[in-house]
Amino acid sequence: MTSTKQGTLSRGDASALIAFCIAGVAIAAYITVFSIIRILELASGTMIPVMVEFVDQPVEAPLGAGGANITLALDSAILTAPSLPGVAIGAGILGQLAQIVTIVVVIGCLMLLARGILTGTVFSRRNTWLVMVAGIVGLVGFAAVRFFENMLANAAVSAVTDNALNNAVMSVEPFTFILAAFIISVIGTAFVIGDRLQRETEGLV
Repeated sequence: MTSTKQGTLSRGDASALIAFCIAGVAIAAYITVFSIIRILELASGTMIPVMVEFVDQPVEAPLGAGGANITLALDSAILTAPSLPGVAIGAGILGQLAQIVTIVVVIGCLMLLARGILTGTVFSRRNTWLVMVAGIVGLVGFAAVRFFENMLANAAVSAVTDNALNNAVMSVEPFTFILAAFIISVIGTAFVIGDRLQRETEGLV
């Protein structure tokens, strides 16, 4: 493994990185607790609130003058399903587990990266791998979370409407996914180039 000392951080930079690590631990802990609560809620199997997205589903609401109904395009809503099939509950639980694993791995890699930077090592093979692992796990993990949440949402719609409505969204936003992949590729490439240039510079000294 190539690792090269590249200078000493200022007190302000070091404080910012330490604050970043503390915030990372807090975020990971909060999301883990939230996901565990959600898993217990799903495991109960009854009266489960589920966020559902629709494709401009028309609904009528008494918002006009004198309480007249107005047709609205519904984009999202929270449905409370009295009960859900086991497959839907399993998908919801898998989504929460995927969220926990993704957050812990991504934040763990970034904290190890911050620790390396605190010791004065910015570009190294180790740091490059940490950046790439964090990026790939984050990309795949959040796509998996979205997929399982969509399965749960569709099951909730079917349960509440008795299969009378099949208009829930079942997709991962391609633009967001592609943009995230591009950003991760740029950052990873920057670390790869930085590591190579650092090693080449060391060879010239």
